[in-house]
Amino acid sequence: MGDGALSFLARPLFLILLILPNSHTHSIKARYKGPQIRVDDAGIEGDVGFSYASFDEAVAAVDYSFNRNDVVRGTVVQYDKGGCIVDIGAKASAFLPLGEAALVQEQGRSIESLIGIDDERNFEIISDEDENGQLMVSLRRIQYREAWEKVVARQATDEAFDAECVSVNRGGAIFLVEGLRAFLPGSHLAGRLPDDDLVGQSLPLKFLEVNQEENKLVVSNRRAVVETQMEDLSRGDVIEGVVKALKPYGAFVEVGGMSGLLHISQISMDRIVDIEGVLRPGQRVKCMIIDHDKVNGRIALSTKTLEPEPGDMIKDPDRVYAQAEDTARVYLEKQEAERKKREASAKDIVLGLGDALDDLSVGMDGGVGGGGGGGGDDASDNLDSLLN
Repeated sequence: MGDGALSFLARPLFLILLILPNSHTHSIKARYKGPQIRVDDAGIEGDVGFSYASFDEAVAAVDYSFNRNDVVRGTVVQYDKGGCIVDIGAKASAFLPLGEAALVQEQGRSIESLIGIDDERNFEIISDEDENGQLMVSLRRIQYREAWEKVVARQATDEAFDAECVSVNRGGAIFLVEGLRAFLPGSHLAGRLPDDDLVGQSLPLKFLEVNQEENKLVVSNRRAVVETQMEDLSRGDVIEGVVKALKPYGAFVEVGGMSGLLHISQISMDRIVDIEGVLRPGQRVKCMIIDHDKVNGRIALSTKTLEPEPGDMIKDPDRVYAQAEDTARVYLEKQEAERKKREASAKDIVLGLGDALDDLSVGMDGGVGGGGGGGGDDASDNLDSLLN
């Protein structure tokens, strides 16, 4: 080989590629993989405790199998496409879409407002791997199960709780309870109707029905109000309320969130022909509780028991309200006196009946011993006269 050939071969490879014709250049470029570095595998194993071969075996042994519905621990690493990327230890990161980021989401909320970068949470896998090996995960489904667990536990205690109304419909209203939608029937809303003004308000509630299998949650405002407020109400109490509606048979009066009926026969001692001539919606009135049903939250009211004079509710209702407490006290004292009188009369009857039975027994004994029946006849006459 001549000096020229040796000089050519001594040149760097990249210069040779420039000198050779194009066809040979492309062939060498395709085969060239850059400078090759020889690694002493035994030396590395002595330095760090494992070799490249053992590392490859360890990676291959790791089980990256994830199944749908599995709950795994993960960390949010970045936001992407309206959702976020979550590292769950799989070959590829998982994706959390916005709709699965929370059980309760206000309209217009962004993923950034629901979960932060580096947040570590439990996620539920809700899909199989796609063509890129990526899984889809959810927070909402975990929160959904946890919400039902809290609801079932709360139902067991049967305690009242507050919840916010999020919408109303023809049949009632929808409230959020632990993030779950609960239906409140209109008949179980105490003292008001389910209108748009109810949206955004919080009310005390109790459960009527909890059925997780059917995803059915029914609540009652009346039950909560009844058991908290009616405990302090008794017959004869004078309360203040607001007339909410008028009917031909009477007026509905709101009393501390409860609805009481003031029947037309209980408005005044005098006969009322037109109830609208005496009461009007929105009017504040004082009434006496004459009966109540604490189980169903119903109250029967009266204003005629508060009239200083018969007909005052028609002629001078302000006088009735001004003297309501005094008039009620007099009325209750009179009722108590009459009750005691009735009890005394009943006691006298019972005692008299005992004396009559004693006389009857003596008369019957005398008739047997003396052969006559006169004593027994007299005792029978005395008993008949007493019972008559």
